[in-house]
Order: sequence, then structure tokens, then C-alpha cells
Amino acid sequence: MKYMINITVVLFLLFFSGMSISWDGYDYGEGSYVEIDKGNLVREGENIEIYDYGTGEYSDVEVQSVTGSGGYGVEVEVYDYNTGEYRTLDMD
Repeated sequence: MKYMINITVVLFLLFFSGMSISWDGYDYGEGSYVEIDKGNLVREGENIEIYDYGTGEYSDVEVQSVTGSGGYGVEVEVYDYNTGEYRTLDMD
């Protein structure tokens, strides 16, 4: 029985370790939901990739600033290389 439980735990961990966790938010300027996939370092000066549900496309952006914390959401200002415009993302 103990052997069976150990195999179950190992399979559970292997299954969930491959799952991707993302950071969801909203761009009020564009009126669309956005997603930042796991693996993107969201820090000032870093280049990241976001998925824009409004256009259905990924965008390469540079993080300009990150403000807010404490469970009230985070505001991420980015420069979108695809459009040449600045965007403000309200992330949960």
C-alpha cells in the first residue's frame, strides 16, 4: 500500500510540474484582456511577450515600470514593439 501511494504522488507531481502558470490582466486603453506567460521576468527594462486576447496575437514588449502590490493588483507599463505605442496593463 505504501508503495502505491508513493507512485501516485510521483505521478501527480510530474503531471502538475509541466503545467504553465500565467499572469492575467486587462489593458483598458485597448479594451482587451492580456496574459503574461510563465517564464517572463516582469522587471523594468526586460523584454517580455504578452498575449492579447483582443487581437488574438502575441506582442513583444519592453517593461517600462511596475507599480502596486499588496493584493490590489499591479500596473505594468510597457512599450509595444509591434505597434510602437505604450500600454498600461492592470494585472491581477
